[in-house]
Amino acid sequence: MSMKKERIIRLTLSYLVIFVMFAIILYPVLWIIGSSFNPGQSLSGSSIIPENATLKHYQFLFDLEKSNYLYWYWNSLKVSFITMALTVIMVSLTAYTFSRYRFIGRKNGLLAFLILQMVPNFAALIAIFVLALLTGLLDTHLGLILVYVGGQIPINTWLMKGYLDTIPKELDESAKIDGAGHLRIFLQIIMPLAKPIIAVVALFSFIAPFADFIIANILLRSEKNFTLAVGLYNMVAKQFGAEFTKFAAGSVLIAIPIAILFLSFQRYFVSGLTAGGTKG
Repeated sequence: MSMKKERIIRLTLSYLVIFVMFAIILYPVLWIIGSSFNPGQSLSGSSIIPENATLKHYQFLFDLEKSNYLYWYWNSLKVSFITMALTVIMVSLTAYTFSRYRFIGRKNGLLAFLILQMVPNFAALIAIFVLALLTGLLDTHLGLILVYVGGQIPINTWLMKGYLDTIPKELDESAKIDGAGHLRIFLQIIMPLAKPIIAVVALFSFIAPFADFIIANILLRSEKNFTLAVGLYNMVAKQFGAEFTKFAAGSVLIAIPIAILFLSFQRYFVSGLTAGGTKG
């Protein structure tokens, strides 16, 4: 077999695998979108292109007299953006400290973070609930944000530290010779070079609370404080599963901010993620 034929076969197989994977990923998405336009309430008869497509489910969700969906959407955006901002700030400072300074307890601190990131937040649900109850943070977005930020710090600190370790320390030393202080070095030299990993941490810390159901369902009690995941679940549960097409419409809209954020950070995402895992 000639080299040209081998190349054609490899190329054909590659495109075939990509097409199959693309179809597997895309079909459920298209099916959910089609279901959101289905005039009925059941998903059993839904199809990618529904007959008699309608926007009534979207109209229902945006009607404040019938649904609290817009409140849930705002709550999710607020919690996710504040979590993202606080996580990026705290992780940046923590990772910079572990990467650039040598101090007593440094190794033990990194080891503690490594152990903590192995324990998911929902494994401590009872403790989180009791702590929120005792501090008066039950059914508040502040309590939810604090739990999310605390859960994001360990793994993202390791990720960002690995990236900061790849930035030459000679840059710090040159800046010190020129009279720059620690804060100026951090803000004007290190952080601009760390944009890729900052984008990765920001994306991860936004998606996690935006899509979370378990912790939000434990801490939130009043309907207008619900996030999207909790609100949509309760909307279906209250109707004994008779609102699945409205659930589909709500699920489609959930993807919009995540897609916008991902597309905005896409140019940084791959380089930041791979560089962060090159050095511990």
